Amino acid sequence: MSARVKRRDFIVFLGGAAAWPLAAWAQQPAMPVIGFLRSTSLADATGLITAFRQGLKEAGFVDGQNVAIEFRSAEDHVDRLPALVADLLRRPVAVIVGNNNSAIVAKAATATIPIVFATGTDPVQEGLVASLNRPGGNVTGVSFLNNLLGAKRLELLRQLVPKATTIGVLVNPKPDTEAERRDVQAAALALGLQLIILDVSSDRDIETAFATFVQRGVSALLVGGGAFLFSNRERIVALAARHSLPAGYNNRDSVVAGGLMSYATSIPDAYRQAGIYTGRILKSEKPADLPVMQATKFEFVINLKTAKALGLTIPSGVLAHADEVIE
Repeated sequence: MSARVKRRDFIVFLGGAAAWPLAAWAQQPAMPVIGFLRSTSLADATGLITAFRQGLKEAGFVDGQNVAIEFRSAEDHVDRLPALVADLLRRPVAVIVGNNNSAIVAKAATATIPIVFATGTDPVQEGLVASLNRPGGNVTGVSFLNNLLGAKRLELLRQLVPKATTIGVLVNPKPDTEAERRDVQAAALALGLQLIILDVSSDRDIETAFATFVQRGVSALLVGGGAFLFSNRERIVALAARHSLPAGYNNRDSVVAGGLMSYATSIPDAYRQAGIYTGRILKSEKPADLPVMQATKFEFVINLKTAKALGLTIPSGVLAHADEVIE
């Protein structure tokens, strides 16, 4: 056999060996893609993303191994959401995961791609699902109902700051916060407290609101729910500290950042559950058959370092009921 023949045979062999894996790869199913969409900054949601990935893992999916995640953020500009949803649909994605505003926009854009939400509001009232037990359509998810806990937060804040008679309230003027506003107003009336409720929807609004609170003699602060206030939590915590205002929040992250207290369901745990539902949908379960999960894990968190800086003494009975004390 000549050297030329040997070389030819060798090339043929290589060609066949190279072609086989390409053909095999072509027959493999494409890795499913999840569109993870938020109306607020992703930089403020690292803990939620970690929890979501944990839920996916519990369902048998690992990002980069057998599933891919495409992240999108409207950066507090809700009007950008339709274009972001359209981009994900062109990708195309197998599931869209989003907070309340993102899920509403996604539902308006598609009736076929499954959508999994994580919301602090009532998803039935928002029009996301027909009912909690039977969502119907292509949408399901997790409701952590933090916007319905305002009365309890006000009560706990009053226990921590018993001399406070005028309470400032920051609220994002969205339809999904109206229930919280009514809840807090009713609780204040029962407790004999005066409320000064200010709507905020921009950085300038937040600065102006604190100036107004100081001018009107507010002695404690309650911070409402919603994605906008959550994404601005560090700014709000810093302003509360600057003006020596004891503040109650609807998320643990604000207390870790230096806020006085929070009472809320666990938002990270809600996103972990959303990850589990996403995995189940990737395994061919239908959103219509997955009842909306309601968060059951509640957390009362107190920051003792902040209490000391404010000159507050936390009653031992209140401390005993805290799920977490940050020192």
